[in-house]
Amino acid sequence: MAPQPTPLLTTETLSQKHFHLVGIGGCGMNGLARLLCNLGSEVVGTDAVNSHVTEALIHDGIPTSILQDGSTITQDIDIIVHSAAVPPDHPEILRGDELGIPVLTYAQMLGFVQSQHTGVCIAGTHGKSTTVSMLSAILLKAGFDPSFIVGANCSQIGGSSRVGSSKIPQGPLEGKCGVLVSESCEFNRSFHDHVPTIGLINNIEEDHLDYYSSLDAIIESFRKFAMRIPPSEDQGFLLIAHDGAHRNIVTPGLRCKVETFGFHPEADYQVVFDPSVRRVGILRDGMWTIQWTNGMPGSHNALNAAAAAILAANLGVDWESITAPLEEFEGVDRRLQKLGHLSCNDGGKAIVYDDYGHHPTEIEMTLRALRSAELPKRLFCVFQPHQHSRTRFLLEQFAQSFSSADEIIVPHIYFVRDSEAEQQRVSAQDLVDKLIDQGSSAKHIDDFDNIVKHLQTTARDGDLIVIMGAGPVTTIAHALVGNNKIHLHK
Repeated sequence: MAPQPTPLLTTETLSQKHFHLVGIGGCGMNGLARLLCNLGSEVVGTDAVNSHVTEALIHDGIPTSILQDGSTITQDIDIIVHSAAVPPDHPEILRGDELGIPVLTYAQMLGFVQSQHTGVCIAGTHGKSTTVSMLSAILLKAGFDPSFIVGANCSQIGGSSRVGSSKIPQGPLEGKCGVLVSESCEFNRSFHDHVPTIGLINNIEEDHLDYYSSLDAIIESFRKFAMRIPPSEDQGFLLIAHDGAHRNIVTPGLRCKVETFGFHPEADYQVVFDPSVRRVGILRDGMWTIQWTNGMPGSHNALNAAAAAILAANLGVDWESITAPLEEFEGVDRRLQKLGHLSCNDGGKAIVYDDYGHHPTEIEMTLRALRSAELPKRLFCVFQPHQHSRTRFLLEQFAQSFSSADEIIVPHIYFVRDSEAEQQRVSAQDLVDKLIDQGSSAKHIDDFDNIVKHLQTTARDGDLIVIMGAGPVTTIAHALVGNNKIHLHK
């Protein structure tokens, strides 16, 4: 069944609804489940595997099962909600179709929940999870009691989701609907279902080209997202990057308040960054508003932190209250995450990092930041391409993004929604060949076990190893630091 429009829900009937969430163990879906329960709904769900997330849901009174054959879908369910990872021929979706139960996507349901809050929507090709987490950390420390859903685990803010206050407890918006901070992803134009009061567009680049026909189509999609922000008299506000977000195309005609941020001196909020000491400051009309030392390296994280600070200030947090949470922020799982050390054969140790980066710009900025922050003798990068379509469309950009690495190891491409035909059009060896043509030292090692053995044999004291990609390649990083709970994926 095709997803249904959200008008089948109203604030008055929400507490009477019985929801079934397919893929409830995902970062976004488990947070959505908790928010729906807080709004008075009855929620159950299923997932493909048991995890600490599903166990926590059960502990909190949300029935969760790994039985996904359709037998748990009954007539008393009012609405089925599914994550983006669930295909249309999933047994539970098909069973719901048979019973005539309306089906909503995660994005549609999140949009309705945002409409019951002061929605703060974080969009952009890169930096969404980190910025959501940083902003949530600021709001928590400042006593704003926010709700949030983030697409990664951040132990510093209590995980990947939180149910906060139904009303903003202080500041100029005191008494308004409680803050809900969440990511707004452009894939499948899902963020067109979101309901932002406040929005951020961090950056816009070519990505998801299996779905979008061109960069122009991506920019237009972000413009339509921005148009969903209400007028300024209704507290609508868009913060957009001065450079790199195509603001001259995105913002004309918007009725919300629009301000820019970035390193450019003409930005409304000029960000100043000294990478040698990770010192960040924000100038407003030539005057310092705030300065702090960033916990995470890299100019991209300086911009992420600055965006979080500016959004917090616009919600009513005093600038003085923003410094400490930013300086204390330690990061998000798999975002420039320092996992530990590998004991080397020469008796020394190599530092091991784990990172989610899977786009050329993310790779280039992450490697550059690590090279500058850690000053390693050598930098090894294990990069698993994410999807054949992305690898093929951006092959030239990928080949140019590893200049900071001394050796690149490429396992097999991790596919999510690639067709069999797409999988035949590009290979990991194609990327390795491009890297070698660029003068890089690169090799293809398909098996994860063999990659671990290669690094254990090759790494020496003072080296740095970063494991990158959005797929199961993270298991290599954990194996290198001796995390025996992680089993290698082939």
